[in-house]
Amino acid sequence: MAKKLPKTDVVVIGLGWAGSIIANELTDAGLEVIAIERGPWRDTARDFNVASVTDELRYNRSQELMLRTKQNTITIRNDPSQTALPMRSWGSFHPGNGTGGAGNHWAGITFRFQPEEFRLKSHLLERYGADAMPEELTLQDWGTDWEEMEPFYMQFERLAGTSGYAANLNGAKRDGGNPYEGMRSGEYPTPPMKQPYGPTLFAEAARNLGYKAFPVPSSLVSQAYTNSLGVAMGPCSYCGFCTNYGCANYSKASAITTVLPVLVRKDNFSALTNSEVMKVTLDSTGKRATGVVYIDSSGDEWEQPADLVIVTAFTFENVRLMLLSGVGKPYDPITNTGTTGRNYAYQTANSVQLFFDNKNFNPFIGAGAVGMGIDDYNNDNFDHSGLGFFGGGSIRVTPIGAAPIGYHPTPPSAPTWGSEFKRQVKNNYLSSMSIGCEASSYSTRTNYLSLDPNYKDPLGRPLLRVTFDFSANDLKMAAYCTGKVGEIAKAMNPREYYLRPMKGHWNSAPYQSSHIVGGFVMGADPATSSVNKHLQVWDVPNLFVVGASAFPQNPGYNPTGTVGALAFKAAHAIRNHYLQRPGEMITA
Repeated sequence: MAKKLPKTDVVVIGLGWAGSIIANELTDAGLEVIAIERGPWRDTARDFNVASVTDELRYNRSQELMLRTKQNTITIRNDPSQTALPMRSWGSFHPGNGTGGAGNHWAGITFRFQPEEFRLKSHLLERYGADAMPEELTLQDWGTDWEEMEPFYMQFERLAGTSGYAANLNGAKRDGGNPYEGMRSGEYPTPPMKQPYGPTLFAEAARNLGYKAFPVPSSLVSQAYTNSLGVAMGPCSYCGFCTNYGCANYSKASAITTVLPVLVRKDNFSALTNSEVMKVTLDSTGKRATGVVYIDSSGDEWEQPADLVIVTAFTFENVRLMLLSGVGKPYDPITNTGTTGRNYAYQTANSVQLFFDNKNFNPFIGAGAVGMGIDDYNNDNFDHSGLGFFGGGSIRVTPIGAAPIGYHPTPPSAPTWGSEFKRQVKNNYLSSMSIGCEASSYSTRTNYLSLDPNYKDPLGRPLLRVTFDFSANDLKMAAYCTGKVGEIAKAMNPREYYLRPMKGHWNSAPYQSSHIVGGFVMGADPATSSVNKHLQVWDVPNLFVVGASAFPQNPGYNPTGTVGALAFKAAHAIRNHYLQRPGEMITA
């Protein structure tokens, strides 16, 4: 039996971006907040100091900042006819572990989604008609719109110190930024990062072909910055140890560099680390959350009652906790009914590798989000009539830093070991570069999340089962967009270049991105969504589930900026609506 603790106002599950933002906002409102984090407490000065943070073996190879699969993992399969098997080591994606979550090891790329993405199904039907919609897709509108989202994007960017240049500032169009972005109510908090040679060369070639290149928006601050909570951040030093690493400079925005330094000083906030939440508890009606049950680092089981429960973990755990807690009806792909597990989506990672004879890119100089990009083939920024697919990708050059263990650029014809391999690495290390195309993944009926009937975690609970494969729509899109990247690569006049579009079935082994979304999606219809536009669970008014799990599909952008905006959006709804009428669904 779990030992029952005194009730608190709010319990928050997970202290990554979303959990930290919401906890800070609700403590500001005077509520007592207890946060429960599965992993350890992380601190920049102790965990990511300059003497130890640039350790490629520890952080990139041994995945120090990722969830240990012995703590929890998932089972995977490509379609419902297969038996899913456990993922024994993280490949395709990297769930975070500890305070800060996956935000500790993210790259820092901070796009806003475009206005039409929040009503994607309606937009595509209006522009192309129902006959053009691929039958396999299960696209949905978000239940919100740009006017509602924009102020919360602004809040997140001011918290993170996001660098960039606005192309649409209060309706005034300006050259130099992303011409496809929605109207902004303010300039980026810090100016664009200075660009290395590779992105500069790409941008020049793209502009010569008629595209509008722009600096990638980055939450690696470009200059000294004091954020909206009064936390000081230092400018990025382009050290090259960013993606998969913490940041010793306080340059890369994360919960531990922007929010937690303020939050931990509050008397009405407390955090429990190395503690695993087992389930959200419900009353006898199933329509009110009463708290959570968790197990601490000693193996003791506790019940934490709360008036308000907010789940802000990684996408996988958000959905698994809802399934384990009996919240919502599990999705059934045969009948296309149920919402918990519905509309799981990923992204398609495509690239073109270029090799030159007369260039020196100094690839060891880099940062997770420095770079130049174009959006001409992203989302619905180009005419899809007659193409047989929808969606697109963000095309960009973002040199993250070529660390010595992992970066060995060689043409496909080169051997993978021996003296010739070494010679090829030596000849190509300085003179090769890559153009990436991080592209959309649209939801289908047979891509979903469920509980596995065969495999359990160390605490005896079913693992989450991921059923996913790239759809024909996504693969057609990948081939088309990568071909457009190839045209830019050719214009850069390399010695040789190679197109690498996503092909075939999803393979969990190689890393692609940690941009997994859906499974507990937001919308205006309880029949096809799990939460309303305020991230409030339908029919369980005092339960909010916040994160990328709310995305009904995935556009060709990184999700973190939108996760941050949704966290501020949910917190605003709780403070300004829910607390006025506790226990009721928000209708505003």
